[in-house]
Amino acid sequence: MKDYSTNWIKDEFLTYLFIYCINADYKESKKEIALVKTKTSYAFFDKMHDEFELDSDYASLQKIIGAHNRLGYSSENTEELFNSIKELFLTDGKYDIEERNLLMYLKHLLK
Repeated sequence: MKDYSTNWIKDEFLTYLFIYCINADYKESKKEIALVKTKTSYAFFDKMHDEFELDSDYASLQKIIGAHNRLGYSSENTEELFNSIKELFLTDGKYDIEERNLLMYLKHLLK
């Protein structure tokens, strides 16, 4: 069985999670990418995007769940995280069914 644990710091985790989220509708808009960079760190974006591109959906989710747990997010912090994800989804002016489903799924996995 493959180990999907990471040693990400918080900014790396957030960057990866947000990259995962902006791909919910299989399109990364320039506005979404710009918002991810302002919410996290320009320095980590390329590194985390490259890692995301190499991961399967299963690997991505395992890494997200593991890092979320390891970084010790409280329920309040997790709720703030969901609000940031929803804001990210609304950046392109649409809140597609894929995005809604992903947010619901993440809420189930990360609470």
